Amino acid sequence: MSESSQDALARLAVLPTANIGDAMDRLGVLDSRIRSTWPGARVAGRAFTVWTRSGDNALIHQALEVVRPGDVIVVNGGGDESRALIGELIGQRAKNAGVAGFVIDGAIRDAEGLGEMGMPVFARAVTPAGPYKNGPGHLGRTIAVGGVAVAPGDLVLGDADGVVVVPLAEADRIAQAAEAVFVTEEGKRAAILESA
Repeated sequence: MSESSQDALARLAVLPTANIGDAMDRLGVLDSRIRSTWPGARVAGRAFTVWTRSGDNALIHQALEVVRPGDVIVVNGGGDESRALIGELIGQRAKNAGVAGFVIDGAIRDAEGLGEMGMPVFARAVTPAGPYKNGPGHLGRTIAVGGVAVAPGDLVLGDADGVVVVPLAEADRIAQAAEAVFVTEEGKRAAILESA
């Protein structure tokens, strides 16, 4: 990641996702059903994309062999809620590899354990049912997740409100616009409090 992209990520990471979404004309915001799976989870990093068959996590295991520290593993799991694609064991392996978090268009399990280890996970559902491990799938392609196209290296930000994806080529501009939105909203908030 270039120095300017790293700077944009650092600037975006401290802003609410709502401000970032507003700065992108409310585009790039994932389906609202993809939410944090434990209270207080926040994620910010580069997208490492995984496209896998519904209910199958073979490609996530492969991703853990090549992912870089600071990456967010973003998974198109077909929106399937019947099988968990990750759980506590994969979460710990990811943490050991320096993964910043997961965004999964599908289900996960062991939400409590993932929270206890501090691994940010955003997913469509939680279920105790485990995955298959047969494939097929792909790593490092542009994928669709929660109705948004995600390319490898795009910036992924998540908080209690949900997840936004910032195209890498627009990161600097969007960071500047999101900071302006934040300043404007802080001014409005202060005015409202003063009038109370």
